[in-house]
Amino acid sequence: MLVSLYTSRVILQVLGIEDYGVYNVVGGVVSMFSIISSSISTAIGRFITIALGEKNIEKLKIVFSTSIIIQFTLAIIIGILIEIIGVWYLYNKMNIPPGRTDAAFWVLQCSIVTFGLGLISVPYDAEIVAHERMDVYAYFSILDAAMALLIVYLLRIIPFDKLIIYAILCTCASLIMRIIYGIFCKRAFEECRFQLVFNKKLLKELGSFTGWHLLGETTWILNNQGVNLVVNSFFGVTLNAARAVAGQVNNAVGKFSGNFMTALNPQITKTYAEGDLESMHSLIFRGAKFSYILMFFLALPILLETPTLLDLWLDKVPDYAVSFTRLTIISSLIVVLGNTLVKAQLATGNIKRYQIVISLCGFWVFPLTWLAYRLGASPEWSYYIYISVYFLMLFVRVYLVKDLIQMRWQDFFRNVFMRVAIVTVVSSAIPVALHCMQEESIWRLVTVSLVSILSIALTSYYLGIDNNERTALTDSARKAIGRLTGKKIKVS
Repeated sequence: MLVSLYTSRVILQVLGIEDYGVYNVVGGVVSMFSIISSSISTAIGRFITIALGEKNIEKLKIVFSTSIIIQFTLAIIIGILIEIIGVWYLYNKMNIPPGRTDAAFWVLQCSIVTFGLGLISVPYDAEIVAHERMDVYAYFSILDAAMALLIVYLLRIIPFDKLIIYAILCTCASLIMRIIYGIFCKRAFEECRFQLVFNKKLLKELGSFTGWHLLGETTWILNNQGVNLVVNSFFGVTLNAARAVAGQVNNAVGKFSGNFMTALNPQITKTYAEGDLESMHSLIFRGAKFSYILMFFLALPILLETPTLLDLWLDKVPDYAVSFTRLTIISSLIVVLGNTLVKAQLATGNIKRYQIVISLCGFWVFPLTWLAYRLGASPEWSYYIYISVYFLMLFVRVYLVKDLIQMRWQDFFRNVFMRVAIVTVVSSAIPVALHCMQEESIWRLVTVSLVSILSIALTSYYLGIDNNERTALTDSARKAIGRLTGKKIKVS
């Protein structure tokens, strides 16, 4: 997280606001095509985890090899599509500053290669997560962060067009990670040996799952990268840079809870495969609640002290970056509450009705944003619309998923909504009061941040979690203290 924030600061400083905006919006064109890849990637992860939960090694081998064939084929097809459509859009529709079109072209080419490498890496990444090798996942994340630091260093010393060099270096980093993932998986997991197999039944199941999941992914991409292009059309690359800054802060905050969800997701799928719905419900409730609280630890001080933090982080803060950052974090806090529900419906494989309804609900963000800007609304309105729509969708998700997994909606509201609402309101009171009573300064930033963390921790412990969770947390803390001190401490 810290490396991500540091590298983002230096990259914005070296590239400048305009080039940083160009990189963000051109990368967004490539991301528009990830609706196809993301859907099939989700399907692959789900089928690998299900096969692992069933302890069916032969099925696991077939799923892996079939996945490699599908991803490699998709990488070629989507790469050609992006070359045709993306280049046309770049030269005919995109709002690029004069003299930077050629650099934007090379950014597009590098983004296509990086995108293809990411596609081919999906089955290997899914294997690591499904086997719950979170230690390896952490080491690879650290290596990725180290390469990000190296990119920042090289970007400063290489005397060529910084935007093009940055795109090339990011592509090289993706290639290195792809090779490392492949080597590890082949050595660690016996099923990761490619075989030229064509299992028609599996292809049909993957195709059906992917087709329906594609609806939801289309809506998600449209509401993020599509809106990014709308912002570019109405306001130019400077506002794209502000959205990119907000996205970087949000991604850093999201990693705090995102890695928790990465560890939890395989368990949700496996408990469903084993028919243990009671344990599955418990994982859904606790996953939603804990992921929100983990994100809120960083979200609250950032929401209160956004101007000071951005001034410290960046040499020059783009216009609207402060409001965009606050609104992006609020939207993520809402979305994170529904992530375990999404994983639960994917685990069932019965996703047709869910995807149709959710896609129809979420679709309205894009046209409403365009209409708002057309009528002269301020840039923040894209976030207002997004937050409103996705808050309503949270209730729709609960309604759609409850019958699929035999879950009572009352349990979700009591165990998740009520708990996080209490934590949010009670823990915010003192930090907000401190923020209002002091002038903007580093001292206020420090005091508000420390008090926020302490307030959230105490409120979560006494009001946010139940007795069983409190006992488990206390025992874990005692064990950790015992390991550090070398003393044997009694646990419950």
